Amino acid sequence: MNLFMLLALTACGGESPEAAAPTPSPETHEAPASAEHHDDADAHGSAGAAPGAHADWCGEHAVPESQCTRCNASLVPAFQATGDWCPEHGLPESQCLECNPDLSIERPPKEG
Repeated sequence: MNLFMLLALTACGGESPEAAAPTPSPETHEAPASAEHHDDADAHGSAGAAPGAHADWCGEHAVPESQCTRCNASLVPAFQATGDWCPEHGLPESQCLECNPDLSIERPPKEG
């Protein structure tokens, strides 16, 4: 019956709880074509990497790993709370290249 109610709400234009805070997915927004492609070992930031460091990088989505809502959905509420959220594309507005084509998100240089 819950599925029926969800479908009814969606069909009537009402928002379900899921619609209020969409869960990002890799299909939501692709990384820019110019982003480096890495093998699985380099696709995500190193465990324990300091935010903003070279090692804090999500190669899959071309954003800092510590800010990657597509890999860590638990970060979504914090971005939404600060008004940094693109509901159309399901990711932070500060990372939305669809809405902000001139946006430049660059990986920090290696230390040393």
